[in-house]
Amino acid sequence: MIKSSLIKRLLKNNPHLIQADVESIVKIVLKNISDALSKKGRAEIRGFGTFSVRHRNARNGRNPRTGEKVVVPAKNVPMFKAGKSIRDRLNYKS
Repeated sequence: MIKSSLIKRLLKNNPHLIQADVESIVKIVLKNISDALSKKGRAEIRGFGTFSVRHRNARNGRNPRTGEKVVVPAKNVPMFKAGKSIRDRLNYKS
């Protein structure tokens, strides 16, 4: 789902809200998550999941086109861990 489709779905489910308000709310939530991650913190949304930052060490890789060895530098990457309720919904057997 992309941000614009999220906004459309929120508007559809909440017709009493104004589009500009929904857009600003979504922007604020995403900005706060980004700010927390940029400070190497974490952001948790109860019932949904947790966003955090993980460090990946430098490693040797290969260019898939040429097969040449390439050094991949160390970096920080965002991670998402789904909450229990989402995992239960995904793995529900009817």
